[in-house]
Amino acid sequence: MDAVAALRAGEPVLLPTDTVYGLCSAADESPVQRLYALKGRVTGRPTTLLAASVDALLDCVPELDERLLRSLLPGGYTLLLPNPARRYPWLTGAHPETIGVRVCVLPAQARAVVAAVGAVAATSANEPGEPPPASLEEVPLRIRAACAAELDAGRLPGTASTVLDLTGPQPAVVREGAAPSAAALARLKR
Repeated sequence: MDAVAALRAGEPVLLPTDTVYGLCSAADESPVQRLYALKGRVTGRPTTLLAASVDALLDCVPELDERLLRSLLPGGYTLLLPNPARRYPWLTGAHPETIGVRVCVLPAQARAVVAAVGAVAATSANEPGEPPPASLEEVPLRIRAACAAELDAGRLPGTASTVLDLTGPQPAVVREGAAPSAAALARLKR
């Protein structure tokens, strides 16, 4: 099954990002529940909404701050942003007022897949607490076997995205990762 058909059918897919291999599903509730079960993720933990472009992300969550998004994305950042309409509650975990979003520089094949479905729920394709996979060979066999499709972009950098919390009065770095947080914070001050 190809990756677009798999996602449309609610099946999990392995996709390369600009940082690590991601375990992805359609951004709908039932496929996301399957993704959580496959990953072994606690349902109270949030999962990122990943889009192929800022425009596609705004189609999914129109109340997001477009200027802010365009100042940091696409790039190696996951942004935690206000979610006043409480969209995608199955992605937000215990904090429905906040949504994690990502628009990265996807490899061409993965970009085409994500663009075809609009957006996906995405998390690193590793066991909880283990390092994120830089290659398909590093994806745990049980996760890889349960996916309906996978795209191979070779070896990736292997460092997850930098997570920035932009919900408060001051930006906060939740996780330093692939992209330098200092560069993002400097852009936000402009």
